[in-house]
Amino acid sequence: MANNLPLGPLMVDIGGHELAPEDIDCLCHPLVGGVILFSRNFHDQFQLTELVASIHALRSPRLLVAVDQEGGRVQRLLDGFTRLPSARSLGCCYEEDKVMGKFAALAAGYVMASELRTIDIDISFAPVLDLFNPLSSVIGSRAFSSDPGVVGVLADQVVRGMNLGGMCGVAKHFPGHGGVVGDSHTELPSDPRSLKALQAADLVPYESLLPRGYAGVMVAHVVFPAVDGNPASLSGRWLAQELRGRLDFDGVIFCDDIMMGGAVAALHSVGSRAQLALSSGCDVVLVCNDRLATNEVIRTLESQAWVNPQVDRLSRLAGGAIDQTVDVDECRMRLAGLAD
Repeated sequence: MANNLPLGPLMVDIGGHELAPEDIDCLCHPLVGGVILFSRNFHDQFQLTELVASIHALRSPRLLVAVDQEGGRVQRLLDGFTRLPSARSLGCCYEEDKVMGKFAALAAGYVMASELRTIDIDISFAPVLDLFNPLSSVIGSRAFSSDPGVVGVLADQVVRGMNLGGMCGVAKHFPGHGGVVGDSHTELPSDPRSLKALQAADLVPYESLLPRGYAGVMVAHVVFPAVDGNPASLSGRWLAQELRGRLDFDGVIFCDDIMMGGAVAALHSVGSRAQLALSSGCDVVLVCNDRLATNEVIRTLESQAWVNPQVDRLSRLAGGAIDQTVDVDECRMRLAGLAD
C-alpha cells in the first residue's frame, strides 16, 4: 500500500472484473484520485465487493470509487440491485401526489446509496438537476420536471435519502444540459440563451447546494456562447465566477469525461483538455475508456508539476455509515411500481 499519498485530480476507469497489473500501475500514480466503474466491471455482488476492496487497498487515503447509478436508463449495476425509477417517473409521481412523490424520491436515494455503500462504493453521480425538455433525448427521462422548483424539491429528497444511506449528492450537469438537442457524448451542443435566462431557470436548482447535502457538482460539455466561447466544463467564467462566485459552491467540481465528443470538439489534445479543465476551476477530471489517453494526460500534468490543491474537498466525498433505522424494505416497496 502507498501511504500518505494525497488524492490526485484524475478519475479513471479499469478494464474488467479485477485489477490488471496495468490498472494497478495507473491507480497508484499520485495524479489519480478515484476510479469510476462501468457495467463491464460488474459480474455479481461478491466479485464487485472484492474489486472495490482491492481498489481501496492500494493507497491511503483510499481512492474514491464512483459509479453512475442514478436510476432509469442510467444504472450501471443491475443484477442483485434494486431497479431504480427514472427521475421523470418520480416527477410524475410527485405531480399526482406531492407527499408520495417526495417519499418515493427519498426512498430512491436511500436504496441507491445504501446498496452501494454495502459494497463500499463512495459516490453515485446523482441526482440530475437538468430541466425536462422533450427535445433533449440525452436527458429526457433523466430529468424530474421542467419546473426548476420541482426539480429542486425532488433532487433534495433524493439527496436526503443518499445522506441517510451514507453518501453525499453530486449534482449534474451544471449549468444545464436539458435545453439542447445535441448529445455531448458525441458532439458539442450549443445553448444560445443569455445568462439572465439561465439564472431564472436551469440554474435555480444549483442555489445553496452545500447546506442541502451536496458535496459535488459535475459540469457539462455544453457551450453557452452568450456567456463564454468555451464549454462550461472548460470555462473559468462558469466555474470560478458563477459556480464558485455567485452560487458560493465550495464542494468538488467534476469535469465530465474529457473523452466525450463535446470535449474533443472543443479542444483536440486530451492533455490540453485536462489542463484547461483544471486551470478553469475543476477539481477532478474524468478520463474514461482510453488508457493511452489517460497516460497522455498524466504525462502532460507531470510536465506541469501539477499538484491537486483541493485534496480536502475530495475527502468529503468518502462514503459514510448507513442509517440502519430506515426501513429499506419499505423503501423498495414504495419504488416497486415506479421502476421504468
